[in-house]
Amino acid sequence: MRYIVFDTETTGLEPELGHRVVEIGCVEIANRQLTGRHFHTYLNPERDIDPGAQNVHGLSREFLAEHPVFAQMADDFLDFIAGGTLIIHNAAFDVKFLNAELERLQRPPLTTYCAGVIDTLMQARELHPGKRNSLDALCDRYGISNAHRELHGALLDSELLAEVWLAMTRGQNSLVIDEPETTQHDVGTGPAEIVAIDLPVIVASPDELAAHAAYLDGLDKQVKGQSLWRQLYTA
Repeated sequence: MRYIVFDTETTGLEPELGHRVVEIGCVEIANRQLTGRHFHTYLNPERDIDPGAQNVHGLSREFLAEHPVFAQMADDFLDFIAGGTLIIHNAAFDVKFLNAELERLQRPPLTTYCAGVIDTLMQARELHPGKRNSLDALCDRYGISNAHRELHGALLDSELLAEVWLAMTRGQNSLVIDEPETTQHDVGTGPAEIVAIDLPVIVASPDELAAHAAYLDGLDKQVKGQSLWRQLYTA
């Protein structure tokens, strides 16, 4: 399956108030490997940037004025994500902004162009309830270096999120040969089907069996009779 890890930077927090996307970054994952393919662009928002937003990403109106507007890059962006499943941290935020940009061009919503959306923030909250699940916190938790992340950047954050997602989902496919085309986190899809496979049976060595028997002898001595494990072992 093809995944597109995706992030944006914006002029503010509310597209309803006219805020715009100023940067888009995407990296591609196929067969649980980063392919090296990416999409990245800065965008001229044609408006001022809130000071709080500029403090986060460091992009000024003067710098962005030299870059294309969204309408000029929309087709390239949509071609890159076409048919893939988007992986986004706090997906509601980015999807809301991209839908507003597409609506200005009288285009259909973002999910029209992709196979589904995975929200890694929701995944992280399920895996780590009650803990901080920001991108920085997840990098720390999974041992991914983010020392070079002084400011937010759409492409850099996408690259970090790709590593986080691969680490978060490592082992999910260990009992599956071919991953189905949809997963339980895809928007509008049901749970994935598990494919039955033959697993190798590793038999204990004589030394391991002897060590196990000695351990059971110790349990028997502690309970002054047959321990539950001895009863199960000899049943």
